[in-house]
Amino acid sequence: MTPQSAYRAAQLLWAHWQHTTRFAALPEDCRPRNRTEGYAIQAAMASLSGQPVIGWKIAATTLSGQKHINVDGPIAGRLLGQKVLAPGAAIPLGDNHMRVAEAELVFRFATDLPSRNALYETAEVMDAIGAVLPGIEVPDSRYEDFCVVGDAQLIAENACAAWFVLGEEALTDWHRLDLKSHPVRAYRNGALAGEGTGAMVLGDPKIALVWIANELSALGLGLRPGDIVTTGTVVTPVRVEPGDAIHCDFGELGQIGARFV
Repeated sequence: MTPQSAYRAAQLLWAHWQHTTRFAALPEDCRPRNRTEGYAIQAAMASLSGQPVIGWKIAATTLSGQKHINVDGPIAGRLLGQKVLAPGAAIPLGDNHMRVAEAELVFRFATDLPSRNALYETAEVMDAIGAVLPGIEVPDSRYEDFCVVGDAQLIAENACAAWFVLGEEALTDWHRLDLKSHPVRAYRNGALAGEGTGAMVLGDPKIALVWIANELSALGLGLRPGDIVTTGTVVTPVRVEPGDAIHCDFGELGQIGARFV
């Protein structure tokens, strides 16, 4: 794929994101053939947006999620600054295709994890994290059927990154918690709508964090101080409609809510 083809694909995708319209797939002459080309398009689209990238999302961190969208493993997307909202935000849902909310553990990095030849290990990735926060993702896609286009095209459209609600840093000593067994509950309009644990994220959120550190490193990128990484839903995605409100309880790690309009 040439830089010109990647830019054309990025222009098409960004136009659909701006107008909340959908299409079947990228044209053959600018369709990514592999994950690396997908990430090149994603980078071009982020540049076109003119928005700061404040971190990354990891999608398809559950086996059921991977099966649903027909990918073999996780994929990463950039979190654009204007799409990250404060707790209690009113999220526009009228044109949203997926109509789900996902409770997610978010990690803010305090030190740099630059691109390198050697793989990152769990201990050094966890040592680079400065804070844990609660979050709610409200994903969406520009494809008419996002379950059939494959990982390269999903990566190109930014891994279904639409809206994200970011909570406050947890005040507790999160290092002592077993993140894979940490319970989270999601409530829709006051009624329990789902519950789960960190184990939904590739078996352990630590595994997801190591995965993205090495995924970005292999791409010649890296994680920077201040970057946040949201590691994927820890509760089965909750169906939402305009007028609904969602509240997610992360126990010691905090609570967060949003409403849909």
